[in-house]
Amino acid sequence: MSQVSAIRDHLLHELEHGVATTRRMLELVKPEQWDYRPRDNMRTLLEVVHHLVTIPGSDLVIMQEKGMDDVQKVEAAVSGVRDPMQLAAEMERLFGEMKAYFESLGDDEFLHKETKAFYAEAPAAQVKWLIETTTHVYHHRSQLFSYLKQLGHDIQFFILY
Repeated sequence: MSQVSAIRDHLLHELEHGVATTRRMLELVKPEQWDYRPRDNMRTLLEVVHHLVTIPGSDLVIMQEKGMDDVQKVEAAVSGVRDPMQLAAEMERLFGEMKAYFESLGDDEFLHKETKAFYAEAPAAQVKWLIETTTHVYHHRSQLFSYLKQLGHDIQFFILY
């Protein structure tokens, strides 16, 4: 295994961990909690979760230089879904697609192939996209953790590891 492949695999493992720990937190959500909104200028719990679970899919279509219509198709797949296990399964499926994409890239492509998001001025290398997607998932995973704490769930940071 090359050093580049090892780095890619470590990053994918970290992203997969974010997906797995998101599942653990989703298992705690009660049906009456989906409409919880900490403040008027913030998303509801359901909106945060819908965004979080679609990150692997929406980021994948963006890094493949597809447009907003394709992002909206990914997001539409969970629109109206309130079943935590169905949402977790969709996130896992989308992660699987992203993982397959990154594993299909050669070392040089992973490090140097640049693609440009429809909203960006400059392109980014695929390795940067993987780092960005991972941090994106962890950002919103943290948001989910905070919402659950505010809702009174007795969860500790151990659920994240």
